Amino acid sequence: MCCIIIIHAKPKDIFMPAANNIPARRESLNLRIKPAERDLIDRAAKARGKNRTEFVLEAARAAAEEALIEQRIFRIDSDDYQLFLNRLDQPPAPNAALRKTMQTPAPWEQKK
Repeated sequence: MCCIIIIHAKPKDIFMPAANNIPARRESLNLRIKPAERDLIDRAAKARGKNRTEFVLEAARAAAEEALIEQRIFRIDSDDYQLFLNRLDQPPAPNAALRKTMQTPAPWEQKK
C-alpha cells in the first residue's frame, strides 16, 4: 500500500546527511558550456571572491536545496507513513523559537 504525504514545512535534514568522521571523497562533474556562459560565471565568481568551482557548486547546491524544499508530495510505503504519523503525535519540547513562532501572527493575519 502506498501513502501520500503533503509537506508544508522545510524538513531540516533533507539536503545532506549528518557529517560523519569519514573524509568526503570529491568527485568530478563535467559540463558542456558556451564560452559566454563560462565568462559570465567567471565574472560572477570573481565578484564573490570565489573560483569557478566554488561558485558553481554553491549555486548548484542552493538550486538543489530549493528544488527539494519546493517538493510537497512524497510517496512512501505504509511503514514509513506510520513512522511519520507517530512523529506527528510527539509534541516538540517547548523552546524559545517555538514560543516566538506561536506568538507571531501569520502573514495573512498581519495588518498592512
